[in-house]
Formats: sequence, C-alpha cells, structure tokens
Amino acid sequence: MVLEPQTFSDYPVSELLADLQNRRLFIDGVVISGGEPTLDAGLPAFLRQLKKLGLQVKLDTNGLLPQVLEELMEEQLLDYLAIDLKTLPERYPELHSHPVSVPNLLKTIGLAKIAPIEVEFRTTCVPQLIDAEVIDRLGELLRGAPLWVLQQFVPEHSLDETWQGLDAYPTSTIEKFGKQAENYVEKVILRGS
Repeated sequence: MVLEPQTFSDYPVSELLADLQNRRLFIDGVVISGGEPTLDAGLPAFLRQLKKLGLQVKLDTNGLLPQVLEELMEEQLLDYLAIDLKTLPERYPELHSHPVSVPNLLKTIGLAKIAPIEVEFRTTCVPQLIDAEVIDRLGELLRGAPLWVLQQFVPEHSLDETWQGLDAYPTSTIEKFGKQAENYVEKVILRGS
C-alpha cells in the first residue's frame, strides 16, 4: 500500500463506520496510523464520528504537525498518542524528501509531554540513526515524559534497500539503551528485542 497507493481504492467511510458499529461488542477502540494521518484534512471529522460511536482513539504520528495534534487534543478526539522519534531532530531532513520543520517536531514533543492523554514516544533503534549518544540527547528532549518505547529494528521490513542489509543491534545493546533512557523518562518499554 505504501509503495503503490494508487492501486488500492478507498474504503468508503460509511461502510467502515457501519462495520465498526457492528463490532462494538468486541472492540473499544481504533488505531489511526499511516503514512502520516495528520496530513489528511478529513482526520478531525473522522475522529468525531469514531467518538460518536463511543470508541477510544489512538493516533500514531511523526509529530511534524503540532497544530493538528493540538486541535485534536483540545477537541478531546484522542485518548492515546504515539509519536515516532526516528533520530535527533536536526537529522530529520536526511530522512524526508520534503522540507521538515524541526521547530514543529520540538513543539510536538513539548505538547505531548504535558498532554492530558496517554502518550508514548517511540524510537526504532536503527544502527545508522540511534546510538548511545543519540539516546542521551533524545533523553534530554524527553526529560519527564511518561513513556519512551525503544524497539528493535527489523532490516527486512525497511523500505530503504540499503537499510535492508544492516545488522540489527543485539538484544544486549537495546537493553543498555533502555537503561540509559530510564534516566530521562518515567517508564521505558523495550519491544522486539
């Protein structure tokens, strides 16, 4: 879907909402993920419809559009926010084909640290992007945050062919990163290591 989105037709929102309504006995929430969902101008309206169904909403985001996140939180359309921190903010332009606003990412981090909802910051430990120094520098940005998830990099899942040849960190390294991260945030979770 990511590589050839034009080959897939849109699923009608009315059908999706009807399906969610039918499953209300079995589900209590949905996860909105991407691509980047905050780029879609229809996101607030869709979340309002989910809330009318009584569903909780988790949003996965890259955090580059803080004004959207602020509006969604002000309207109480989110119950959980997961923000991917890929590496140091100043390195983000290396990872995107379009201009990236580092101040926007920093604003999102600040908003999320004091958000009235559950928040997790999530970092995939890609060897070219994350090392012990980066963990400390990101930790300073996240100081006081409620939760930081460090997850193992899985090379074969990478869309970048050059990264598919990388070796993932050994579990012991991810565990060391986790111990470092504990110096900055309330809770650290390791995934996939």
